Amino acid sequence: MTAGDVLRQVPLFAGLSPSELDSLGALVRLHRYAAGEIIFHEGDEGTALYLIESGEVKIVRGSAEGREVVLSPPLGPGDFFGELALFDDAPRSADAAAKETSRLLILERQDFRRFVAAHPQVALNLLRALSRRLRRTDELVADAAFLDVRARLVKRLFELAQTPSQAGPPGSVVITSRLTQSDLANMVGTTRESINKSLQYYIKKGLVRHERGRLTLLNPARLREDLF
Repeated sequence: MTAGDVLRQVPLFAGLSPSELDSLGALVRLHRYAAGEIIFHEGDEGTALYLIESGEVKIVRGSAEGREVVLSPPLGPGDFFGELALFDDAPRSADAAAKETSRLLILERQDFRRFVAAHPQVALNLLRALSRRLRRTDELVADAAFLDVRARLVKRLFELAQTPSQAGPPGSVVITSRLTQSDLANMVGTTRESINKSLQYYIKKGLVRHERGRLTLLNPARLREDLF
C-alpha cells in the first residue's frame, strides 16, 4: 500500500483527486512506533502533522504529581493529530504516545502549510475537525462540573463504543480498545479507585463486563438510563 492509498482513507483529505493525493503522499515519511513509545512530549517544538496508518495513539496532559488526563478517545487509522502547533508555532500542548504498535505518516510543517495553501478544501476539512474537537473539549468541561463519576464513566463508555467496536452477545457491544482502570480514570478525570468502584457497580448489575482489558456493554439501553 502506497502513502497515497493511506491518505485516501483520511477524512481530512476528502475531496482531493487521486493525483493530488499521490503528490501529497510523496511528501510524507513513514515511521513505526512500538507500543508505549512516546511520539512527542508536551513542550516539544511542533514540526509535523501525524496521520495514523495503523495502530492506536493516545493524547494526554500530565501533572507534576504524575496524573494524566486523556484529551481524546483513542485515535486509530484515518485519524490525525499534532496540527495545532503547525499553525501557531507554539510548543506541543500535550503528550502523544502509541498505545500499541503503530505506523504513522509524518508530514513536515512547511510541506503541510504549502499544501493547505494550495488546496482550500483541506483547510475547510481541517476547520471542521478542529471545531468538533473544540466542542468535545467544551463538553468535557461541562461534564466535570455537572456530572458525577459514574455518569462521566458511562458517557465515555458510549463514546468509546462509537469508535471501532464489534458485536458481542445479542444486544451487547464490545469496545475493541484494551483499557485498564487507569486508562479509564485518565479519560474520566478521576482516580483509579473511583473508577474501580463505579465499574464494580455496573458489573454487579450485569450491565458491563471488563475482562483482560476488554470492555463489553452488556445492556447499552439500560446503561444509558444512568445518564438521565
